[in-house]
Amino acid sequence: MRIEYFQRRVLSVAKAIRRSPLTSLYANLASSLTLVFQYFNHSMSHTFNISILTLSLFIPLSLSAQPRLVADSDLINLGEVIYQQPKTVSFTLRNSGTTPLRLTDVNPACGCTKVQWSRDVIAAGATTTVTATFDAALLGTFQKEIEVYSSASGQPIYLTLQGRVVSDLSANDESDLPIDLGTVRLSTNIVDFGDVHVGERLEAQLTVLNNSRTTYRPQLMHLPPYLTARYLPERLAPGRVGRIQLHLNSGRLKRYGLTQTSIYLARRPGDKVTEQNEINVSALLLPDFSHLRAEERARAPRLTLDADTLALSNTGKKKASQTLFIGNEGQRPLVISSVQVRGKSLNISLSDRTIQPGKRAKLKVTFYAERQHPSAALPEVLIIANDPKRPKSVIHIK
Repeated sequence: MRIEYFQRRVLSVAKAIRRSPLTSLYANLASSLTLVFQYFNHSMSHTFNISILTLSLFIPLSLSAQPRLVADSDLINLGEVIYQQPKTVSFTLRNSGTTPLRLTDVNPACGCTKVQWSRDVIAAGATTTVTATFDAALLGTFQKEIEVYSSASGQPIYLTLQGRVVSDLSANDESDLPIDLGTVRLSTNIVDFGDVHVGERLEAQLTVLNNSRTTYRPQLMHLPPYLTARYLPERLAPGRVGRIQLHLNSGRLKRYGLTQTSIYLARRPGDKVTEQNEINVSALLLPDFSHLRAEERARAPRLTLDADTLALSNTGKKKASQTLFIGNEGQRPLVISSVQVRGKSLNISLSDRTIQPGKRAKLKVTFYAERQHPSAALPEVLIIANDPKRPKSVIHIK
């Protein structure tokens, strides 16, 4: 019958809409509405109402499959920025929709802000980064907007930078500078660059206060070849605050794993190296597996641990030991390039640094209570291996 023919056609178009990408949704939707109105003209029976109900069920499902670009935070307050010392920050953008999108254009409001961004596809739920550098070329308060366009909408979302450009920084509350070096106060004496890959250049920042009555010139001593420092400004008037930018060149680190060193902040010309002005610096260099093809990753070694936490510090004994096993569930030999200890209260021994597929090696960990300073963090064991999915493993001591 003619009515049955229209019913079959409407259901056929409904299935096509469910399978279609968003770009062809409207063509299919128009086709389905045409059929419905043809059906309406043919018959005013109750069957028309059933078909309209059928159509209303699948249209909302198709329309909901859309991308949506949002910023995790659309405002960054830079606070006080030193005159002519550019400041770089990153905004994280997220696709909170259900289909992929990509950025199409990013426009800063003026030439004082430079941006970096990627045109790569952003999957549903994934993120991308817009990096903005403000040149701080003019003194005074600023608020700068950045327009971000995407394939999700013809309308942009807006990101905002704000702050104040000053000739030098004003003194902070001393609670923000807890490290007391006498004539100098410092924000921290521990700098941890965290995980680093070969070729990366990272920056850490220290805040320093001149607590003396004379002009102070910050200077770091005993910098290793992989660290350089920049002082902003180079001279601090009494009561003024400055920044020390510490730059890490990972290409100059000598080996994979944890690298630790001590540098020292001179409080005056000719100052000596002591525990008081010591700054501990660490970085963890990881292997680079970006060159591996998919089939190589599938055949790669796979590291397993039968425990990643050891209860050794609360035994009440001066010395406590435990043995655990490192396994290889992959298809290629597992090579342990580094086993290191973060802290002074552990000793370790490993039975084998190359573990064949299906085999295991013993790792013995010994904790010495008298070496553990009461105020120090509990130690950790760091394992670096050629497992692309798990290049770093950490065993915590509790």
